[in-house]
Amino acid sequence: MKSFLKLKSLSCISNNCRQHSFLTKNVIQPKAKLPITQNVSSRFLFWERDRKGGYDTSQKISLSEHLKEGYKEIKGEFKLLGQEIKALIETDPLLVARPGETDLIWCFNKPSVLEKFITTSDSDHNEGYSTSKLEMSSAGRALFHGNLDVRVPKDGRIKKAGYAAMRSQRIRKSFKREATYDWHIYNTLVIKVRGDGRSYLLNISCEGYYDITWNDIYHYVLYTRGGPYWQIAKIPFSKFVLGSKGRLQDKQNRMRFDKVTHFGITCGDKIPGRFNLEIEYIGLEFDPTHDEEFAYEMYKTDRYIVGV
Repeated sequence: MKSFLKLKSLSCISNNCRQHSFLTKNVIQPKAKLPITQNVSSRFLFWERDRKGGYDTSQKISLSEHLKEGYKEIKGEFKLLGQEIKALIETDPLLVARPGETDLIWCFNKPSVLEKFITTSDSDHNEGYSTSKLEMSSAGRALFHGNLDVRVPKDGRIKKAGYAAMRSQRIRKSFKREATYDWHIYNTLVIKVRGDGRSYLLNISCEGYYDITWNDIYHYVLYTRGGPYWQIAKIPFSKFVLGSKGRLQDKQNRMRFDKVTHFGITCGDKIPGRFNLEIEYIGLEFDPTHDEEFAYEMYKTDRYIVGV
């Protein structure tokens, strides 16, 4: 047992692999708490350190600046609260989706819609040299573009590099209360894009309540045609595969349609150079002819052997 405890500083597989939950009496704990900004390979059996996986993206501002910014947002928060009360009184929820009719979630026809998304790349965390931007195109639509660079920084820590992503911000109710999207009446994702021939990864996050599900993301590869023509892709939710921290999981399960927190698009096909993806809208649709629940095989395994 003593020799086993000495192995607590060894890495599991990779810092980006999913941490498994085992039922054991002896929980391995680190000797001292390390800053979450360090990308340290440590083995934590029961909990995640934070939702960002060690990437500290919070802004350091003083208390006085907090109060000033909060005072500026009071008017908008009360306005949002009034809209919530009005919607509660009307009690007119959408219970049934019309077959073949696309309900738009984001229509990128004005710059204010772009503020609901953020862009990231490996250079933002000093882990590469890729860049990305989300701007309005000459056609008046969203243009996700940048440069993909697969060069690996020579710091002895990073092994792979080359990604750029855009992601929707977390929707909130009044006074910064977190909320989720409810897509349970739909079964198909619809997106109209004009690509450059690259393949992009569509990501739907379902963080959940427990820390072991914070990094649960459902993926689907979107292949663009390139050229001057638009394409409309209709992707059933059953085709999305579960991954965590960039790794596909052995044990798959369906998406929680009522607990969707983020939607994102990633460019990481390992082809260096410029990328351009023009987006007109992202919507949802109900297809009555599609009755597939999940497209992938559900293997039965012993408990506590594969990741949940």
